[in-house]
Amino acid sequence: MEAVPYIDYLLPLLFFIVAFVYSSVGMGGGSSYTAIMVIAGMSTLVIPMVSLSLNLFVTTIGSYNYLRNKHGKLRIILPFLFSAIPFAYVGGALHLPKQVFLWILLSSLILVAIRIYFWKDTGFRWQLNHRGKIVISLIAGSILGLVAGIVGIGGGVYLVPLIIMLNIGTQKEAAAAGVVFVWVVSLSGLVSRLHYNSIDLSEYIPLIVAVIMGGFLGSYMGSFKFNPKTMEKILGLVILVAIALLIKKIAF
Repeated sequence: MEAVPYIDYLLPLLFFIVAFVYSSVGMGGGSSYTAIMVIAGMSTLVIPMVSLSLNLFVTTIGSYNYLRNKHGKLRIILPFLFSAIPFAYVGGALHLPKQVFLWILLSSLILVAIRIYFWKDTGFRWQLNHRGKIVISLIAGSILGLVAGIVGIGGGVYLVPLIIMLNIGTQKEAAAAGVVFVWVVSLSGLVSRLHYNSIDLSEYIPLIVAVIMGGFLGSYMGSFKFNPKTMEKILGLVILVAIALLIKKIAF
């Protein structure tokens, strides 16, 4: 990673903020890490590996904070992981053209923003039997796992509300499931990518330190203090800024 002021000073601060906000609602931050690195001009071959690695650091801390507060439920997360792990591995093996990579990233961010700002009926629940919930979980896990492997997005930002809609967990349980899900699929996608490319994480120590600090503080406050809905609105603002800057990057 080239040693320039933009990288040395601004990126760690941005990554700290992203890790703090995302981890407070049970997410790793991969979508915004990826967007920020694209905007900073980093290689699209390197970005997913860095983003997945950072997801692992943040969600390791987040998993600890949520699980020690007894929010984690194995019955919630297992069906998603069953399909997500192999698809994340497949996604990690794919090397898409830069423009395709950017459009997948932009589309995922736009979908997140739509969900946060235009899905107002947060009390909505699907009335499905147990088998229907398992089927939806398996399908969702495969899609989220594939996208995670391709662009380095953990998928927690989609998984958390889906768990609420399926009525299989509370807000805190969904956040705990989200952070564990991101950890597992990030590991699967990263292992796959490391078969084809290597990465020297020592070049990214400032970013690693920033996300560890932000992830620890955010997940602690999210699991014990913060209102998830308030933090989600703050997350929406972060994503809108990322979308605007990414569109500018693609267009110009």
